[in-house]
Amino acid sequence: MSFLHSEINKWVEKQFNKALFSDKRRTKRIINIATKMAKYPGKSIPQLCNKFYDVKATYNIFKHSESTPEGIQMGHKSLVYDELKKKGEYLLTEDTSDMCWCGNDPIEGLGPIGVGSKGLQGFFLHTVLAVKWNFKELDNYIPLEILGIADQQYFIRQKKEKRTKTRRRLTTEDIESKVWEKALTRLPIPSAQSRCIRVCDRGADIYEVLRDSIQKGYGFIIRAQHNRVLYNNKYLLKTSREASSLGTYFLELRGRPNQPSRKAKLSISIQEVKILSPQRPGFARGKLSSVNCSVVRVWEINSNKNITPIEWILLTDKKITSFEEAKIVIKQYSRRWLIEEYHKAIKTGLGAEKLQLEKASRLFAAISIMSVIALRLVKFRDILRINSQKPASTSDLSKLELKILSKVVNRELKTLEDVNLAIGRLGGHLNRKNDGPPGMITLWRGMHKLILLIEGAQLMNDIKY
Repeated sequence: MSFLHSEINKWVEKQFNKALFSDKRRTKRIINIATKMAKYPGKSIPQLCNKFYDVKATYNIFKHSESTPEGIQMGHKSLVYDELKKKGEYLLTEDTSDMCWCGNDPIEGLGPIGVGSKGLQGFFLHTVLAVKWNFKELDNYIPLEILGIADQQYFIRQKKEKRTKTRRRLTTEDIESKVWEKALTRLPIPSAQSRCIRVCDRGADIYEVLRDSIQKGYGFIIRAQHNRVLYNNKYLLKTSREASSLGTYFLELRGRPNQPSRKAKLSISIQEVKILSPQRPGFARGKLSSVNCSVVRVWEINSNKNITPIEWILLTDKKITSFEEAKIVIKQYSRRWLIEEYHKAIKTGLGAEKLQLEKASRLFAAISIMSVIALRLVKFRDILRINSQKPASTSDLSKLELKILSKVVNRELKTLEDVNLAIGRLGGHLNRKNDGPPGMITLWRGMHKLILLIEGAQLMNDIKY
C-alpha cells in the first residue's frame, strides 16, 4: 500500500469510478475529493482545496440530489460483492457507531444523540465490513484481508413520542434495532461456493436476525444478550452455563478502557439448542419457526482480581461438535473489534465529526467517501504490526518512501518493526520499550508527515538552480 500519490490515484479511481451519477463530471469530482482525502487525511474541506473554485465545487457536489451514500459507494460495493462470490469463508463484522456534532446551531436533518444533551446532535452509522477469513490465523495473529464495505446505513433518531393509553408505540430502541434486520435485506444472496458469517455483538441478538440469516443463506456468530426460552422450557443462559468444559486455551485480548491488553486463559463449552420464537403481534410464543443453533460459551479463568473476567455466550448457525471447532468460532468472534477500529478511523483519523456542513444529507455524502478511505488506514496499521520481523521491503512502502523515512529518523530500517516505530516516531510516539507499538492514529499522523517529506523531495528534483 504505497502512499506515493500516483499509487493513491490508482486505488481511489478503482473505488469510485462507478459511482452512480448521470454526469461523468460529477464522478470525476467525487474521485478528486476522495483522492485529496486519502493524501491529506484529517484536513478540512478548505484545506484540501488549492483554489476557491474547488472549495465551492466540493460543497456543490455534496448538495447535489444524486450524492447519496448508495450512489457514491456503488462502485466500491460492487468490488466487494465480486470478492464475496469467490470460494472461501468471509466474516461480515457489523456494528453501529454514533456520529456527533456539538453546537448551538442545529444541522438540518440530524437528530438527538446520547442522552439528549443540549446542543448535541448527530446520527448513527451502521456498517457491515467484509473481511476474508484466514484459517492460518487460528494459532497466530495474522491480519485478515479487508475487502471493504458490504453495507452502510445512516440512521437518524427521532424525538421520543408519548405512549397512548390504547396503543403501545414503538420505542426508540425498537426502531433502532431494525438496522440489523435491514442490513440483511440490503446484502446480496451468498454464492454456493462461499460462506458469509455475520459477526455481531449483543445488539444483534434478535429473533428475526437469527431466523432470517439462516433463511437467506448467511451464517452468524452473535453474542447472546437475552435469556431465551428453549424448546424444553429451559433457558438459554442457564443451560449454556451448565455445560461442562471441553478444555482450555490462551487468547490474546486487546486493551480496553481500564483494562490493558493481556493473554487470557479461557475455558470452552458447547451445547446444541433449539430456540423458541418469542411472542410477536398476532403470534404467541413458539408459534413461529424455531431456530436451531450451537451455543459456544467461553469464560476466563484465573484472571487478575483487578480485571473483570470475560464471558462470551456465542450463538452460531453452524453445528459445533469439537473443541477445535469451538476455538474457530471464538477466534472469529474476537475479530469483531475490527469494526470498532474502522469506525475510529473514520471519526478520529479522517475527522468526520469535524465536518462543517449545513445539512445531514451533505454530511452523509462526505462521510460515505471517508468510509472508503478509512479502509486504507486500518489495513496499513495491520501490515506493520503483524509479522514484525519480516524485511522492511514487505511493508508495501515504495523504495523512495523507505529511503526518506530512514533518513529522517536517522536509523537503518531492516524489519517491519523498524518501519512501524519510525513512522510512529514521526507521529509523536517516543519509541520507548514500555510504550507499546504506535497506535493507528499516531501511525496515520506519522504517515501524513512522511507524505509531505516525499512531496518536498520530489519538488526539489523539479527545481532548477
